[in-house]
Amino acid sequence: MPPIGLAVILAVGLTLAPSAVQAQQAKTQRIGYLSPLTAAADRIRSEAFRQGLRELGYVEGRTIVIESRFAEGKLDLLPSLSAELVRLNVDVIIAAGGGFIGKAAKGATGTIPIVMTNVEDPVAFGLVTSLARPGGNVTGLTAQIPELSAKRLDLVRETVSNLSRVAVLWNSAYPGKETEFHQTQPAARLLGIQLHSLEVQNPNDIEKAFEAATRGRVGAVIILPDPITNTYQARIVELAVKRQLPTIFTRRPPVDAGGLMSYGPAMLPCIDALPLTSTRS
Repeated sequence: MPPIGLAVILAVGLTLAPSAVQAQQAKTQRIGYLSPLTAAADRIRSEAFRQGLRELGYVEGRTIVIESRFAEGKLDLLPSLSAELVRLNVDVIIAAGGGFIGKAAKGATGTIPIVMTNVEDPVAFGLVTSLARPGGNVTGLTAQIPELSAKRLDLVRETVSNLSRVAVLWNSAYPGKETEFHQTQPAARLLGIQLHSLEVQNPNDIEKAFEAATRGRVGAVIILPDPITNTYQARIVELAVKRQLPTIFTRRPPVDAGGLMSYGPAMLPCIDALPLTSTRS
């Protein structure tokens, strides 16, 4: 199992461990699984999570019960879904997919352990006090790797000939994405590439963003991950192919759907059991 998947599973295991013997004798442990995606879009990740639990000896329906809740790309549903998991008295909540999910879960409970995954900046989201002394009821993994923004730009430049303009599609309403966008700018200046910002805040903005990319005569588009771009990745690929714009993502699934390439740390796509880099043949 990839490193992040194992780490998340171990975090859950350690959270449940103190009462594991009692659980076998008295009650089944209940895990809350909260995702911003649809069940279909989250299938690979949630199945990998279940596989990891099985490898640790947990049997769904016997020693554990998983209560899954999916926001289907509607972030405003996350607080109510979190509250629903709290009412079910789950033993731990898996905030699967980013800072907004962890923030919603933490807003619903200050006592139930929360395991976060793929959070770019847990301090900015208010999930922990600091990385050195997190405090509170949130644990898990973060993905603060600014160097990758420059690397994606460099890969696009090497792949697309005569590249002078590159657009970055990012959710300006999602904490941490503005920082990630700005981290790409020094590399763009160094490579002599003009960077265009394509800001989206809801699904309706995606098509408008690609219209702006065409008007700006960009030669490629970098897609930064968040609940909107992850949920609507098929639409993003469709628009990019229609406008003949090469794309680079952080995860492999959009590449399988028609995107040009992906590059990201194992901790971002690893729940999908993917390699560090991939390029469509």
